[in-house]
Amino acid sequence: MVTRRDFIQLAAATAALAPGGWSRAFAQQRLTQADLLRFEPVGNVTLVHLTDLHAQLMPVLFREPSTNLGVGEARGRVPHVSGKAFLDLYKIPAGSRAAYALTSEDFAALAKSYGRLGGLDRTATVIKAIRAERNGRTLVLDGGDTWQNSYTSMVTKGQDMVDCMALLKPDAMTGHWEFTLGATRVKEIIDRLGFPFLAQNVRDTEWDEPAFDAMRMIERGGVKIAVIGQALPYTAIANPRWMIPNWSFGIRENDLRANVEKARKQGAELVVLLSHNGFDVDHKLAGRVKGIDVILTAHTHDALPEIVKVGKTILVASGSHGKFLSRLDLDVRNGEVKNFRFKLIPIFADVIAPDAEMAAKIAAIRAPHEKMLREVIGRTETLLYRRGNFNGTLDDVIGDALLAERDAEISLSPGFRWGNSLLPGQDITREDIYNATALTYPAAYRMIMTGARLKEVLEDVADNLFNPDPYYQQGGDMVRVGGASYTIDVSQSVGRRISNLTSLRTGKPLDPAKDYVVSGWASVNEGTEGPAIWDVVMNHIEKKHVVAPREAGHVRVVGT
Repeated sequence: MVTRRDFIQLAAATAALAPGGWSRAFAQQRLTQADLLRFEPVGNVTLVHLTDLHAQLMPVLFREPSTNLGVGEARGRVPHVSGKAFLDLYKIPAGSRAAYALTSEDFAALAKSYGRLGGLDRTATVIKAIRAERNGRTLVLDGGDTWQNSYTSMVTKGQDMVDCMALLKPDAMTGHWEFTLGATRVKEIIDRLGFPFLAQNVRDTEWDEPAFDAMRMIERGGVKIAVIGQALPYTAIANPRWMIPNWSFGIRENDLRANVEKARKQGAELVVLLSHNGFDVDHKLAGRVKGIDVILTAHTHDALPEIVKVGKTILVASGSHGKFLSRLDLDVRNGEVKNFRFKLIPIFADVIAPDAEMAAKIAAIRAPHEKMLREVIGRTETLLYRRGNFNGTLDDVIGDALLAERDAEISLSPGFRWGNSLLPGQDITREDIYNATALTYPAAYRMIMTGARLKEVLEDVADNLFNPDPYYQQGGDMVRVGGASYTIDVSQSVGRRISNLTSLRTGKPLDPAKDYVVSGWASVNEGTEGPAIWDVVMNHIEKKHVVAPREAGHVRVVGT
C-alpha cells in the first residue's frame, strides 16, 4: 500500500533548489504533467475530492500556515504540524516543489521558481484524465466553499462557479459559504444544479424535517456507494443567521449514525462522508460513528500528503484554493475496503495544460470585469499572506485600513482562511483585495466598545478556536486585532485565555471601563452599516501607494 511514495519521489527530484538558483523555466522542466498524474491504480473505485475553492477560477499563490496550533488530544497531531516540522514528519526535502506547495518554508523565494497552483481549467484536465483512466469507476465529490469569495462569484451570486462546476460534472457536493447567498438563492441554484447537494445535518426549523437530501446511492465499478453530505455544523453561528432563518445546523451525530445504518441496510458496500466539519471534528466523529469507510474532510484547509486512519475510517484532507486534488483508489470487496492507494495531486499551473472547454468558460465569465480586476492600486514591499492562527500581514493591511479610513482606535478583522498571497515587490490589484474580502455582508462598521467588552469578544473567538473539545471549535483562525497587543494562553479555559490587552497608540493597558472606537467588518448582525470593506482597503492602499507590513509580533502566544 502506497501513501507518500509518489509525493516524496516528486520532492526528491527537485530537492536541490536554493533561493536565487534555478530559473523558473528550468524549474518547470523538472516536472511534467505525466509526472503529476502518474499513479498505480488499485481496486474498483476511485474517489476524486476537491474542496474549499473559495470561487478561485484562476491559478493562485497561497501560503500555507507557519503556525497551526492544536489543543487537547489534537496537540502536535496532524494537521497541527507546520513548517519544518511538517517537512520532517513527511520526509519532504527543503526547497522542493512539495515543500513549496505544502508549507510556508521559503515561500516567497520558491514561488518565483515554481509559480502558481490551481486554476479550474487545470483541475478539469486532471479530472478528465482520471475519468478516462478509470472509466466507470470514478466518483468526483465537491466538499463545499465553492460558490463564494471572489469578485465574479459575488456579482453573479455564485452563478460563475455553478456554471464552471457543471463542466466538471461532480457526483455530489455539500456546503458552507454557499449559504451566505441566502436561502432563496441557495434553493434556486440547487433546483437547477444537475447533481445532488447533500446535507444530512441541516433541518427546517418549522417542521424539524431535513432541509436537503442526506444521502445519494451511486454505483461505480460494480460497487454500491453511499455518499452522505455534512454541511458546516456552525454555519448559523459563524455566518449571518438572518440569511438562513428557517434552517438549523449541527453535527447531529445520531442522525449521521442512523443514515450510515440506513445506507448499509440498503446494500451500501462503501460509505463515504462528504464533510465540511473541519479536520478535528471529523477525527473525533470517525471514532464515534462506526461504519464510515472514508471521510473527505474540508473547511479547515488542511492539505495532507497521506491519509489519516481512525480505526477503519480513512480521512482525506485536500487543501484549499484549488491547489490540490485528492485521488483515493479503493479495492472494495464483500462490503469492506481491502486495500487503497492515495495521492494528493498538486495542481502546478505551469505544468498542467489548461482544459480548453473550461478555459473558454472562465475567460467568458471574466471578460466584462478583467480590466477593472487587473487595475493596479499599489504595491507591497513584503510578503502578504493571511493563513495562520494569528495575524497575517494581509490581515494587518486590512486592519490598518480600518484604523485609518474609519478613524478607529482598535480594528477587528475576521480570521478567515481564504485570501490569496502576494510576493514582495508585487503590484496589488483590485482583484487581490476582492479575493480577500468578497462576501455578501461586507459593511465596515464603526462602534464603541468598552475594554471589558473587547476582551469578551476575543475570549469568545479564542474558545471557538482553542476549545479542547473539537465539537466546540468552529474551525476558523483567531480574529485579527489592529491597534492593540495582547497575550493569549491557549492552554487556559474559556474566559481566561486573553490578558495584557494594551493600546499600541498609547502603550497603556486597555481600561475595562473605558470606551474605545472599534472598526471591523463581516458582522453577522442584520442591518450593520458602513462602507464595503473592499472600498475601505482599496482607498487606504491607493493613498499609501506602497505597503510594507511585517510580522508585528503584537500577539504573544503561551501555553503551547
